[in-house]
Order: sequence, then C-alpha cells, then structure tokens
Amino acid sequence: MNAALERILGTPVSLTVAGRTDAGVHSWGQVASFDLEAAPPGDLAHRLNAVLPTEISVIDAAEAPAGFDARRDARSRTYCYRVLASRVRHPLEAGRALWWQRRVERKSLDRCTAALAGTHDFTAFTPTQTEHVRFEREVVRAEWQVHPPGEQFPGELLEFWIEADAFMRHMVRVLVGTMLEVANGDRSAEDFEDLLRGAPRERAGETAPPHGLYLASVSY
Repeated sequence: MNAALERILGTPVSLTVAGRTDAGVHSWGQVASFDLEAAPPGDLAHRLNAVLPTEISVIDAAEAPAGFDARRDARSRTYCYRVLASRVRHPLEAGRALWWQRRVERKSLDRCTAALAGTHDFTAFTPTQTEHVRFEREVVRAEWQVHPPGEQFPGELLEFWIEADAFMRHMVRVLVGTMLEVANGDRSAEDFEDLLRGAPRERAGETAPPHGLYLASVSY
C-alpha cells in the first residue's frame, strides 16, 4: 500500500493501520491513515485500486480530522474466525475457513462466549515471549454464529465474532483453538473460565491457524 500511495502522490508516505495481522490472516475492514499537506488528486480510492495487487481493494478514501490516527484513535476492533464443521472438505473454503472434522458441542461454545464478556486477564491467550505489558482487555461482545448445512456448505459454518477495546498477538486464534477443545470434550468449560484469570500460556489450547481469521471492522 505504501508503494502504491507514493507512486500516485509522488511523495514519501508514512502509513498507519488500525490493526496488525499475522501472515495468512484476512481483513474485511482494515483502516489506514497518513498525513498529506495537499489534497490528493482525483478519486484516490479508484486510482489506488488501479495499481494495487488483486488481493487488496480500497473501499473508500476520505479526508479525516487533523491529527487522526487509525491505530491510536480506534475505540474497538471486531474480528471474525470462520470454522467449517464438516466431515467433507469444501474446496471453495480452502484457505478461508478452518476445516474441523471433530465433534462440536454448541452449548459449550456458548458458555465460553458468555464467560468472555467484560474485562479479563488474557495472559493465557498470547505467546509467552511478547512485547505486551498489559494483559487485561475489555470484551464488548463475543458470540458464535451458526450457518446450517445447505447447498452452500456441506456442514455447519461456525463464525466466532468478538469485539474488544484492543487485542494481543494471537489472542483470537488461541481463544478459538481453546474453545474448540471445549466443544470437542477435551477440556471443560470451567477450565476455560479459569484461564481468563491470568493463567499462563501453557494452560490454554493450540493456536488456531491464521487462514480462518478476519479483521472485520474498526470503530472510532
């Protein structure tokens, strides 16, 4: 994105993004900001899309208030993790959703998301070697949405939606990996709830792969 902006604007650009994502993670609603002394020429979004790779598309570009910072000014971020619970793989979901062939007890998933609401210590859900110094996060909402089997999907498509004031590295992916262990019966819902009290990382579950995760939106 930086290279595309500099190509169009003819000047170096320092781009700030609202949320960092690991390699393989997708984004539906990334927000970026940069400072520019003069107004950009023409329809900036259209011109950027003409030179960006096909994997990236700019939905809109607009002038923001002076001093706006896409990262620091964000009040919350929303992520979605998609899981295809099916004995049959879906080729169109390859690289877009985690294919999960094991049992899923949905009541257990709902109990986990009910426990997530509020402020908790998420030390168990981020790597031990980390730059974070604060491990408390406020979860505004968390829920599993279920799309039943049909013509589009051979099994249930499960979507984990979570909105919080901020996220730590791998946080959503470790949450998903741990909740799937609860849903499969490998650990109890009580154990999951205990993890939210600042348990060490080794007590939580596996980190779910990145390709099922999406940065859905950012609120200001």
